[in-house]
Amino acid sequence: MRFSNLVTALTALSGAKAAAAVGDERDQLVKRASLTQVQNFGDNPSGIKMFLYVPDNLPENPAVVLVLHACAWTAEAFFGTTRYGQLADEHGIVLIFGQTPNDGDCWDVSSDQTLTHDGGGDSTGLANMVRYALDEYNGDPSRVFVTGESSGAMMTQVMAAVYPDLFAAASEFSGEPAGCFYTGTVRGWNSDCAGGQIQHTAEEWAATVRDMYPGYDGEYPRMQVFHGDVDTILHVNSFNESVKEWSGIFGYDGTPLETLENNPGASLTKYIYGDRLQGIWGHGIGHVVPTNETEALTWFGIL
Repeated sequence: MRFSNLVTALTALSGAKAAAAVGDERDQLVKRASLTQVQNFGDNPSGIKMFLYVPDNLPENPAVVLVLHACAWTAEAFFGTTRYGQLADEHGIVLIFGQTPNDGDCWDVSSDQTLTHDGGGDSTGLANMVRYALDEYNGDPSRVFVTGESSGAMMTQVMAAVYPDLFAAASEFSGEPAGCFYTGTVRGWNSDCAGGQIQHTAEEWAATVRDMYPGYDGEYPRMQVFHGDVDTILHVNSFNESVKEWSGIFGYDGTPLETLENNPGASLTKYIYGDRLQGIWGHGIGHVVPTNETEALTWFGIL
């Protein structure tokens, strides 16, 4: 399956999700202020787009959350089907919704540029969106977070690996380990990764992450990984490989210290590997595990 196939599959999923969202909650959400596009936010070599949602009542040093859409989506579409706007109003959060250069694009998680700190790909533009928001709204640099679905989930892990100095925590819904999708081409498709055939030790994965920001010796963001056990688009092995990758970074042995059934909801099991890593397994859930805004913001320490 190539990105075109993934886009086709996700377009169908997007339509179903949008239809399901039409109801009281959706009606409430569409009455909220829409996103505002920012044109000039710094170096943007791949031409990605920045959209902001800023509550009226913003605290002095707000948290900043970068939110990344799936293939076949846009920032506005993703914003409209989540509760992030409502939660931003309630808790005083600056939201950044990134968008790929062309509507329907997947994020570039495969090129040397995007997998290198300040390397000139999508990740560079996203990092500069965060820097812009921190400067413009006097954001708290210790409370910057990233989350996303599918392709956006893959980019969530990439941002945590390539810009660990920017983010305190990440929460990803149905993605892949950072570096797994490498092809050396922009927006390339890695069938071996998508099919669950790329497997490494925790130490090998950790080395892959560290190679994305050579010389960095600081702390990496806390990571929360969601995946469904009947995902046929991004193989369920990606959950195990993601857990191995971040276990290697944090020095965990990959064995859960605690298992919580039906947490954070029905058909979900939370595995706690340490204070910096959680995995949440969706039983009978395909692609994608629906975004759980409350759980993500709780993981971030905002709620």
